[in-house]
Amino acid sequence: MLEEGELAHIFAGGLRVFPIFQDNGRTLSEYYWGNGYKHGQKAHDQAVHFGFNQGTVIYFAVDYDATDADMPQILEYFRGVVSGLGSRGKRYLHGVYGSRNVCAEVTKETYARYSFVSGMSWGFSGNLGYPLPSNWSFNQVKEYKVTDGTDTFWLDRDAHHLGSDPGQDSINRPASPAADFINYIQSLYDLAKAYGKGDPNRLVMEYIRSDKYDDATWRGLIGKVDAGFVAYANDHNMSIWTEFKDPFTGQYLGPEHMMATANGQYVKPNPKGDISLGDVAGWGGDLMTLYGEWRRDHDSYASGATYIRDKMGKIGVASTFGFTDLVEDADGYLIAQAVRGGKTIVQAVHDHYGGNGGLTRFRDYVNQRFGGTISEAAAQAKKILTDTPTSTDGAILVGGRILLIQTYGGTGTLMPHLLPGGQLDDWCNAFGDNLVQHASTERIRRAEYRANQQRLFRSK
Repeated sequence: MLEEGELAHIFAGGLRVFPIFQDNGRTLSEYYWGNGYKHGQKAHDQAVHFGFNQGTVIYFAVDYDATDADMPQILEYFRGVVSGLGSRGKRYLHGVYGSRNVCAEVTKETYARYSFVSGMSWGFSGNLGYPLPSNWSFNQVKEYKVTDGTDTFWLDRDAHHLGSDPGQDSINRPASPAADFINYIQSLYDLAKAYGKGDPNRLVMEYIRSDKYDDATWRGLIGKVDAGFVAYANDHNMSIWTEFKDPFTGQYLGPEHMMATANGQYVKPNPKGDISLGDVAGWGGDLMTLYGEWRRDHDSYASGATYIRDKMGKIGVASTFGFTDLVEDADGYLIAQAVRGGKTIVQAVHDHYGGNGGLTRFRDYVNQRFGGTISEAAAQAKKILTDTPTSTDGAILVGGRILLIQTYGGTGTLMPHLLPGGQLDDWCNAFGDNLVQHASTERIRRAEYRANQQRLFRSK
């Protein structure tokens, strides 16, 4: 149990922490989707309370000897965890604590970022004959007694996997201004050119998404990152930025999601009037997760259109498609388009945040991707939710759609093409209307956004 003020003492001693969430969790009966959903939300709220920075991995515990027969129920629990964290805005990543077998299965099926292996539990059947999962970060290997004066207590000795989760050495880290983010992109781009292999623009996008958006699903969507460049950049003291301040709205944006969106559009652009896997890496994937959330909540939200109006692109409203998600989708798309048009990624990012690009982000996004109309945006939304293309990319798109919707809505969630009557049309029209409303609000607030940019572009 983490106590108030304890983190300050830990950091003052030069130590790091790794948050583990456990609310009992010692019997199979506690592992089901609904409990995972509540635990994901509770873990998020506690992490925010203690000030953990965006992108922190929270390890959710399976603290008993789970067998293969238990695994379907445990996997449903972790899908609930993902949905619970997503419903709060996807600020934190889920990891898994448990036996080797549990960690490997949860990682394979729910894409846990890292595994914390309970290797000290040598009697667990899930540790017998199973290799360490490839994404292991910590492994408990021994418990020993420590005596400090009259105080005696037990400590675990853990092995750490170099290059994995480094743990956290700070809390409440302030977001950097956009000017510093542009300088960061310049430094990363310079390293990409010095690396001498591949497209430097693409390497920058891949590096920034590499920690959070390079699991099997993302590799299927838009390809794997260049691991050689990731290692090269890390060897040159680079690290992945998780937040910076948008100079126009003052909101904290996530470069990882934005550059995953940009990378998707850059390598898998949509044909005119059609959808692509690049869309799933951006707005399409976010719309799928929001659909899953709506079906999860449909008993209290019969109208999908109302759900979109209340949940999509709203400041201060937690959902998988909140305001910053929408901004990151728009900015990632526009930056990729600028690079495809001949700019370097440094120029594209500079012009967007240091120039006037961000003043008209929603107008440009709606015009360039959705033809400038509610009806075309609605048509594209319907395609991304229901089309079943026959190409290899189409099969990946359909599989990704099912995965995202069922992860956030639960197994058995009604798929969009099975919605009765005009409910899907209402949902898609509401999506288009939401985008156009954001473009209209942006126009009304243009003077305010310009003043914000002059004040926030370089300020800490």
